[in-house]
Amino acid sequence: MRLPLLPRSPPLAAAVAAMPPRRRRVVRSLPLPPSPPKLSSTPPPAPPLEGPKPGTPDHDDPPHSARRRLLPLAAAAVEAREEWHPLPLSAADLSLPLTLPTGQTFLWRRTSLSPLRFTGAVGPHLVSLSHLPDADDGRLAFLLHNDGGCPASSSVPAARAALCGYLNAAVPLADLWRQFAAADERFAEVAARLGGGGARVLRQDPVECVFQFLCSSNNNIKRIEKMVWTLAGYGERLGEVGGFVFHRFPTIEQLARVSEQELREAGFGYRAKYIVGTAKELQAKPGGGEKWLASLREKELPEVIAALCTLPGVGPKVAACIALFSLDQNHAIPVDTHVWKVATQYLLPELAGKSLTPKLSVVVADAFVTRFGSYAGWAQNVLFIGQLPAQKVVVAEVTSDDLTTKSPTKRKRGGN
Repeated sequence: MRLPLLPRSPPLAAAVAAMPPRRRRVVRSLPLPPSPPKLSSTPPPAPPLEGPKPGTPDHDDPPHSARRRLLPLAAAAVEAREEWHPLPLSAADLSLPLTLPTGQTFLWRRTSLSPLRFTGAVGPHLVSLSHLPDADDGRLAFLLHNDGGCPASSSVPAARAALCGYLNAAVPLADLWRQFAAADERFAEVAARLGGGGARVLRQDPVECVFQFLCSSNNNIKRIEKMVWTLAGYGERLGEVGGFVFHRFPTIEQLARVSEQELREAGFGYRAKYIVGTAKELQAKPGGGEKWLASLREKELPEVIAALCTLPGVGPKVAACIALFSLDQNHAIPVDTHVWKVATQYLLPELAGKSLTPKLSVVVADAFVTRFGSYAGWAQNVLFIGQLPAQKVVVAEVTSDDLTTKSPTKRKRGGN
């Protein structure tokens, strides 16, 4: 059955007709490497659209069909008014499709028709990330959807600082890739196939990273994403973008108030016990779980792995993921079946035909560090991505049909 089109009100139609050609407005507020002049020659923003008329229904969570009917008109109006703020990262420094949907995190969503725009929460900041189409180097920029609890004058700088930390922007990725390619023929081959750069290791909030990877045990990507999305829903609501309702990831205290039964009813299975148990275990740490996890950034990797393995549901493989993606342990190697395959084919062919055991996991991790050095985890991440089917890397996405946009009252890494 064809759905009726919503009536198009005269004020909105007039505003759309008066808009200049669709361009992204880029706001420069920090000195950046030279980029094409087109970025500074954008037209002024379109006139603001009128808000909803009194008495119209609240559309915080509109039905999917309504979102589809409104998309062509609303998307054109919104994108014409967007203010994109550049980040000091080119596509070679950070490729969004090679970084966000490839198993480090499960909370970013594609929120527009563009395959190169992702939206997510970084602390209290709700942001979209995109590669600017007018920039020859594919420069990365962000769109801020809320104030992050900051005064208007400081919201953009605060979001930029949070993003640069989250994206590990200080690490010179191009230099690392050159070193890795020189050290390993297989890496050079995979790097060329992936476009020569851009697969960056994130520096996530440790609490967020721990609970994401508790959901990954013996699981598939779609279920991991649903579980992590449900957990995120217990945090503070930040806003809606593209039909998805985004939340700040909950604190340990907020997660500790969730019952095991509630999570089991939400489809977490035996992982519900681990999530509840880990939340309570972290609450009991001296100074609090956030402080305890952050302190692991200053310790040596074996001590970090041992400490994380005291948490319910965390084994050496999940611990290595948490260490690499949130605790500055850049040489941590999460050894799963993909990494084992790389190791037995290219690094340790003498192990071919053997079964992966905890002892052999240590042997594989040592081999990666011997070959690639103190940033071996970054090299392993690229080789891991190289083992994924091409469609998983380029087209991996979750539509708003797959996930609920309501609050919870409603290629995996750590799993086997």
